[in-house]
Amino acid sequence: MSSIDFRAEADKLRDEMVAMRRDLHMHPETAFEEVRTAGIVAEKLTQLGLEVQTGIGKTGVVAVLDGAADGPTVLVRADMDALPINEANTTDYISGTANKMHACGHDGHTAIGLAVAKMLTAHKDAIKGRVKFVFQPAEEVGQGALAMIQDGALENPKPDVSVGLHLWNTLPLGDLGVADGPTMAGSSTWNATLTGKGSHGAAPHESLDPVVAAAHVVTALQSIVARNVNPEDTAVVSVTQIHTGDTHNVIPQVAYLEGTMRAFKVEVRDLVTKRMGEIINGIAAAMGCEATFQIDHRTIPLVNHPDVGARLRPAFEKIEGVKRLDTDARTMGGEDMAFFMDTVPGMYFFVGSANEGRGLNYGHHHPRFDFDEDALPLGAALLATAVAEYVIPE
Repeated sequence: MSSIDFRAEADKLRDEMVAMRRDLHMHPETAFEEVRTAGIVAEKLTQLGLEVQTGIGKTGVVAVLDGAADGPTVLVRADMDALPINEANTTDYISGTANKMHACGHDGHTAIGLAVAKMLTAHKDAIKGRVKFVFQPAEEVGQGALAMIQDGALENPKPDVSVGLHLWNTLPLGDLGVADGPTMAGSSTWNATLTGKGSHGAAPHESLDPVVAAAHVVTALQSIVARNVNPEDTAVVSVTQIHTGDTHNVIPQVAYLEGTMRAFKVEVRDLVTKRMGEIINGIAAAMGCEATFQIDHRTIPLVNHPDVGARLRPAFEKIEGVKRLDTDARTMGGEDMAFFMDTVPGMYFFVGSANEGRGLNYGHHHPRFDFDEDALPLGAALLATAVAEYVIPE
């Protein structure tokens, strides 16, 4: 373990991180529109003397810090994008753009990533290996990581290990989520169209009613997790939209359904996908309707490598401000860093950022989401320590 006190160094950068985070919060940019954010990131990294590439995955930024001697390459990833949400907070740093808000903490992730780059650059002479900083766009739509990979983010140099974090408002400040194995679910979006035969609402016998078919589909889809998925595994099948009909006295011709599906294992995802298609098509046929079913597997499950976790957890325990390591923290939420980690073994951990006493406990993607900014120096210390475990020997 490195003897460098990254917590003390991160505390000195607290005001700088808070200012950066609040500036980004006031100027949110959504998927693949992170032009201002990427420009700030590239400028800060260039000022540190790093080799910087822009336009990777459209609006992504990559920078490499070469150490004084040869060794492994560690990928550090931070996401930059905001969400299409109208902010409902009343702070003096609320979003200045209608229907755009940092409601998931990515402004904090970017600020932390820049602070880690600054801290590690100051210790360049002690680094044996290199650090590859990846500031990623479009996480919220599950497309940014793949776009960056397609543009060569995992080449020249190729990383040996990957680390990243998420400020996490379901954990209080001081708690860390550091589970091994599947930690965030693969996320899929799906839609189905049921086409029948419309009729007057007073003559249902003349119809092939897609509304009734849709109702049976919604109910039957819930049987997949209960009766097809092994109870030792888990999955989610949710119908989140149903659109059909235009008036009270007409049985419509078409019903449209949309939703999400989540699973921690690819084989479970594939099983659920198969059963969804069978149920939707089978019920439609039984009701005299025709069906189409489409599913888009946006992200794969995020899997923390046990060897990386075993190496980092003891180092995390020694950092001031860490109160508890939660080795069972998992979520059905999706995260496209999974694509980086599918190739590069790594660990993605949750940094508790909630403070109930200050009202900073709204969930992610809520219009009143905000976090305790004391999580910023803690997160930076944790991330820098994680890198140092691989490239700064004692």
